[in-house]
Amino acid sequence: MPYRDPDTFEVQNPTTIGIIGGGQLGKMIAQEAKRMSFKVIILDPLKGCPAAAVVDEQIVADFKDQIAIRNLASKCDILTYEIELANSSALKELEMGKHEIHPSSRILHIIQNKHRQKTYLKQKKIPVPEFDIIDGNTKLKNLVTKFGFPLLVKACEDSYDGRGNTLIRSGDDLLNWYHQGNRKKYMVERHVKFRKELSVMVARGRDGQIESFPVVENIHNNNAILETSIIPARVSKSIRQKATEIAERTATALGGSGIFGIEMFLTSNNELLVNEVSPRPHNSGHYTIEACSVSQFEQHLRAIMNLPLSKPKLLSSAVMVNILGSSDCRGPYRLRGLKRFYSIQGAKLHLYGKRTSKFNRKLGHIIITASNTMNALRKAKQARKVLTLEQV
Repeated sequence: MPYRDPDTFEVQNPTTIGIIGGGQLGKMIAQEAKRMSFKVIILDPLKGCPAAAVVDEQIVADFKDQIAIRNLASKCDILTYEIELANSSALKELEMGKHEIHPSSRILHIIQNKHRQKTYLKQKKIPVPEFDIIDGNTKLKNLVTKFGFPLLVKACEDSYDGRGNTLIRSGDDLLNWYHQGNRKKYMVERHVKFRKELSVMVARGRDGQIESFPVVENIHNNNAILETSIIPARVSKSIRQKATEIAERTATALGGSGIFGIEMFLTSNNELLVNEVSPRPHNSGHYTIEACSVSQFEQHLRAIMNLPLSKPKLLSSAVMVNILGSSDCRGPYRLRGLKRFYSIQGAKLHLYGKRTSKFNRKLGHIIITASNTMNALRKAKQARKVLTLEQV
């Protein structure tokens, strides 16, 4: 594509943004891009994926399909991605051909492998939990001796939302895990006894400008799926400042441009350890649409399109609750309770348009804004109670 001046909008020939991935994050990026009258094309293997309803075109293909990615790039001025399963090698080839990819293929390559990610962060002096790669039975036994129980075994690649992670509490658990025939590359991580899980959304512009959103407190279910986010996090001012500083250092260490979700553990002795980094909008940043002066999605677009970043301001306390598929509601579904839900002051409902429900599948989310955290939590509990999933 020819050079585009970021200071100019061409009504007759708008900038085209390509997104690898058409899930809910792709949908919300696209909605913001369409508000700004940009053209959007997505690549996703699922025809009729959530983003398909709001974009100009969908290329139906696997995230790693090199030919399809080249096709997408040929139609777009800028490429970005909403999922770490994108093909970083194909994106690197495109960059060598002067295509605009943000965040860069180098960053995606680092993030895609959890061991590579942790190693990189450690080299950059970012605090992370102790970890090591599993390399044969002898190494595994040595790591068990070193870390003790419980410990975490994590698949290095193709895992997100807790998938590929196994908490090992005893030798029997370890034997059971081993005999299941797990032959992917795995790493072992010392189990962190944390007080809270926190996250910070950080945007980095092409010129190096950094802007951070408020620190978020996250609560996950037993399957490591995010259930609730509380904003601002219920921690001291000094902890919030430290978390923001670490998040900004992490984004700076990675370089590139875009929005980054930095997840952390707050330990019992007030130490902050980076757990994972997402080089894209993040579930815990959804609240920014209603509760901040700028959303994570607009900020991401500003960053990748070489526009000045906005300094985010928190406009109100907020709680985000994910609507997750239940074990007794699989396949086509309906959502009941809308009248009671919309009678709650400050309640907003985001549904992703996924046609079938699966256990723990993210079908949508609720945002509650209120004058203080206590009111937001009370209303969020009420809102989640009145909404029910039913199998059709």
